[in-house]
Amino acid sequence: MLNKGLRLVVFVSLFGWISQINAQDNIPLDQGVKYILANVDVTGKISFNKQTVVTFAGLEKGQEITIPGEEISNAIKKLGKLGLFSEIDFFVTKTVGDSLFLELNINELPKLSEVKFAGIKKKKSEEFIKDNGLTKGKIVNENLITTTKNYIENKYKKDGFYNSKVTIRTVPDTTSGNEVKMFVNVFKGNKIKVKDIAFSGNEKFSDSKLRKAMKNTKEKNPIRIFKASKYIKEKYKEDLAKIISKYKENGYRDARVVSDTVAFDKNKKDLSIKVNIEEGHKYYFGNIKFLGNTIYPDNGLRNILGIKKGDVYNGVLLEKRIADKSKPDGEDITNLYQNNGYLFSNINAVEVKTSNDTIDFEIRIVEGPLAYFNNITVVGNDKTNDKVIYRELRTKPGQKYSKEELVRTIREIGQLGYFDPEAIEPVFKNVDAGAGTVDIEYKLVEKGSSQIELQGGYGGGGFIGTLGLSFNNFSARNIFKKDAYRPLPMGDGQKVSLRFQASSFFQTYSLSFTEPWFGGKKPIQFSSSLAYSKQFANTGTGVDKNRSFNIISANVGIARRLNFPDDFFVLSQSLSFQFYDLNNYNIGLFTFGDGTSRNLAYTIGLSRNNKGINPIFPMYGSEFSISGKFTVPYSLFDNVDYANLGNLEEYKRQNEGTTQIPNANGQGFINPGDYIDANGNKVDTFQEAAADVSKVDQKRFNWLEYYKIKFKADWFTKIYGKLVLRTLSEFGYLGTYNNDRGLVPFERFFVGGDGLANFAQDGREIVQLRGYPNNSLSSNNGGPIYNKFSLEMRFPVTLKAAASIYLLGFVEGGNAYETFSTYNPFQLKRSAGAGLRIFMPAFGLLGIDFGYGFDPLTGQTKANGLETHFIIGQQF
Repeated sequence: MLNKGLRLVVFVSLFGWISQINAQDNIPLDQGVKYILANVDVTGKISFNKQTVVTFAGLEKGQEITIPGEEISNAIKKLGKLGLFSEIDFFVTKTVGDSLFLELNINELPKLSEVKFAGIKKKKSEEFIKDNGLTKGKIVNENLITTTKNYIENKYKKDGFYNSKVTIRTVPDTTSGNEVKMFVNVFKGNKIKVKDIAFSGNEKFSDSKLRKAMKNTKEKNPIRIFKASKYIKEKYKEDLAKIISKYKENGYRDARVVSDTVAFDKNKKDLSIKVNIEEGHKYYFGNIKFLGNTIYPDNGLRNILGIKKGDVYNGVLLEKRIADKSKPDGEDITNLYQNNGYLFSNINAVEVKTSNDTIDFEIRIVEGPLAYFNNITVVGNDKTNDKVIYRELRTKPGQKYSKEELVRTIREIGQLGYFDPEAIEPVFKNVDAGAGTVDIEYKLVEKGSSQIELQGGYGGGGFIGTLGLSFNNFSARNIFKKDAYRPLPMGDGQKVSLRFQASSFFQTYSLSFTEPWFGGKKPIQFSSSLAYSKQFANTGTGVDKNRSFNIISANVGIARRLNFPDDFFVLSQSLSFQFYDLNNYNIGLFTFGDGTSRNLAYTIGLSRNNKGINPIFPMYGSEFSISGKFTVPYSLFDNVDYANLGNLEEYKRQNEGTTQIPNANGQGFINPGDYIDANGNKVDTFQEAAADVSKVDQKRFNWLEYYKIKFKADWFTKIYGKLVLRTLSEFGYLGTYNNDRGLVPFERFFVGGDGLANFAQDGREIVQLRGYPNNSLSSNNGGPIYNKFSLEMRFPVTLKAAASIYLLGFVEGGNAYETFSTYNPFQLKRSAGAGLRIFMPAFGLLGIDFGYGFDPLTGQTKANGLETHFIIGQQF
């Protein structure tokens, strides 16, 4: 029997598989007859286990084989799809009766042993290696070489290096087996800038206005900051279309670019652009008729269209009012139908008559049948339990199709914080117009949701550090299951936070728990927290641990999502209690150093939050909130005459005529009988006077009595692309039911600085106002009134799940006030500056701001000047 009677040769290339059958020797091999596969011998340059290769080919001993037939063809295709081999050859080595013996000769593609770049810096080469996966052991084929070359060239062209060239060659690595070294030579070339853009044929719009319409292709201008001059061919073509859109927005329907030329100068560094335009005539809208509409009347559709007879023709506006592709939730006619079940509707504007300068239109509508959601599935949630996602879905099986609810669902999933909001994708499946059904599959990419909180800042006289752990997707029901600890029970959407804050003069411990769906059936959020803080007196030169102040705090709250006026509204209520224990400790407005005080308060708030999908970088929407915090009005029924009880201010006023106002230690040279107590009576010693005042304030502040009103409005507006304007306004007021009793020493507003150092558990609120030192715009004891206004321009560098980075520029103003009589919302401390934010799932938000304060601090005459603020752990 001859060794090789029939040869099946298959070459694998980028273009597919090429097969041929060559009869080389006379072997008794019957064509079309079935044989039993007896054995497959694997030869050639391979590192894989031979049996594994046969298995991948889908061949088994004992199976029937037809020569020629599908079995060999399928085996070739399976091996080829692996992308591991440069050549695949099948040989028939012999036949014994109806038994067939095959030889599979394959050569593996070489693997990458090393890659070296020339012409670029090491950091850039490391970036390209990572982006293209050029790691040791990578299979090297023509596809890898081509895609790597194109990637690098396109990367540079997008940065304006239009003449960039990349050459890649591979050489065998003689120190190893089937491996090659890759050498990548990058010629970046000069950055091509646009020297000038000239127009011809334009009479209705000046050259400068047309250049302004070109958003990505700009002339060289040394004073332009945000848009560099560079030539990118694809962007340039888009800008030509934008020029025509500008004409169409202003009535020139027939405007077109007749020709355009791009010419390089002699040194190939700059180029000049010339665009020849034909403007055409100006047109106006004529009669607009609606055809095919049975669900909505003409008047209703005409109101949404917003175009009247006689209006200047605007092709761009007409297109947006029919279907605004830039806004998934836009107010257009297509969305009107799709939000009410008509997924299969089709709406087109057709020109039916042009008379002189007037164009008549028909809006032709094919409504189609109603559509309903059928199967709703979610994929990609490896850690988060299905129920956590499904309870947020606004698209339910059997529900009438609604594009609005589809967009809302994407937002709700993004707001959870467990998934990459930029990667949420609703996939339409099994769209059946006949049955009127559609399946939706939400593709998700899970990201880390737990955080290590590292926060630092200066406040209260020293450096304050925070270490915390936040588990934002916790599962309390699995807390006693050993298998659930990876490293903790996760997946049910609950949040547990542990925090420890400390400096040389205080320590604070806190624990909080939040369940967003209390009871599991409705979006009712339950929250609770417990905290303990121990503070020591700060003498200015050190810490006195013999003088301490302990605070125990507890809080429980319920927040319910409302359905009126819409379901973006949330009504929240909470009950909080703080116990203050002073041990030889004097703080600001408190005149007693030993004693206790209690704070029992009820808080109610109404908020509306419809910010965009990404909670880290919202591009649209707003958040409004108003809240009131109230204690029991004890002075109405405690039978205490606070008007005649005496107070610290009266004590100070009475002692102004003495030789020396006594200090906290009772030292001084005041004659006996010159001290005045809180009721205006003369006493012999300072201790007698201070003790009397201490008793008065101990009685006044045994139970704190106050109310606090806060308002906040936060808007996000997309300016262009991903450039977003944030507009913020805040106001806070701390009041009293009884003016004779006076304001409480806690719950005050401390304005100025980075907004960090919120270490105390006494209800104080730290208000960020950059460009000024921390807490410098309010008194040492805080202010009872404040307002703040801020404009912030934001632009994202990247919004990837691993790290979100954005730049910002800001102008803001704010101030704190002691009384309503001195309150002036326009008497502000102003500042401006720029900053950077980096959000990493494991560590939260990090950032830096450079702010310049334009106004002087109290007691100063010059502007405060530049301040640097480090943001660690602050919220968005």
